[in-house]
Amino acid sequence: MTALGVDHPIVLALLPLALAPIFFSALRASRIPSLDAAPVDALSRSVDVALKALGVAAIGASLFGVAGPYLPGVEFERQGEGAEIVILIDRSGSMNETFAGRSPSGGEESKASAAKRILRAFVDNRRRDLVGVAGFSTSPMLLMPMSDHLDAVAAAIAAIDRPGLDYTNIGRGLAMALSMFRPGAPDRSRAILLLSDGAGMIDPRFGDDLRAEFEKVNADLYWLFLRTAGSAGIYDKPEPEFDTPQAAPERHLDLFFKSLGVPYRAFEVESASAIEDAIRQIDHLERHPIRYVEKRPRDDLRALFFSIALGSTLLLLLAKSGEVRIFAPGRSA
Repeated sequence: MTALGVDHPIVLALLPLALAPIFFSALRASRIPSLDAAPVDALSRSVDVALKALGVAAIGASLFGVAGPYLPGVEFERQGEGAEIVILIDRSGSMNETFAGRSPSGGEESKASAAKRILRAFVDNRRRDLVGVAGFSTSPMLLMPMSDHLDAVAAAIAAIDRPGLDYTNIGRGLAMALSMFRPGAPDRSRAILLLSDGAGMIDPRFGDDLRAEFEKVNADLYWLFLRTAGSAGIYDKPEPEFDTPQAAPERHLDLFFKSLGVPYRAFEVESASAIEDAIRQIDHLERHPIRYVEKRPRDDLRALFFSIALGSTLLLLLAKSGEVRIFAPGRSA
């Protein structure tokens, strides 16, 4: 059984005052001798006890209300479908262009705006996930730590179409995404969803660190390459003399991801509808049985106790209004 708690326990030191109505009556005393001679009837005794009880309830409930009573929140372990997902978003300036490589005009939608709209629907459809959001350009940016408060996650996603910088430091972004997963729980389903319209080079020494972290975290990796019209693709193989990370960064980043030893899948998309199709596939792939903890917030009981105090006081006022003054014979008002 959940124990009752209070925010201000010092107020409860005044609770003995609630017993005052038992010893003192708010009703007018009568000096008429004949009343003492009248037999005590059960109804009068019941009314007397009820009025005292209402007085105790009015004072006691008021004090409890001021003390701030509550029932503590509880946690329930439940079974469902979902995963721990980190959404890692490219915040470079080119994301604010359309898939045609120009600034949006008229009814056109930038790559960042399309991603924001589609990711919001993706998160809304996965109510049992733990989701974190990070961005990267020159440096990584933590937008939302891993959380099951999906309204806050949606607010972080809503900020991804703000103007960004030019440089794409994808290695540091991946390092931040990996650091967002909670330690332990090796059996938990985890995934990084990377959205980028370009690829940066990863230093070989830093690549070894990333490889070790991926092995430790055991997270699936999905890369949505938002390809601009006319730009090089992931699977475009140049001439051997130009097949270098500097000349073909997208192709070599894909090769690096394939060497990580974790489940990896790349999607080369060239329109908003292609993003939706890729996200739909990821949504289907990342549905695994998981155990999660559902938290119920604490219940504030102040309104309940103040309502009891108000109701008791109103009944006492009603009883007081029904009080009749009786005068002794021969004595004037």
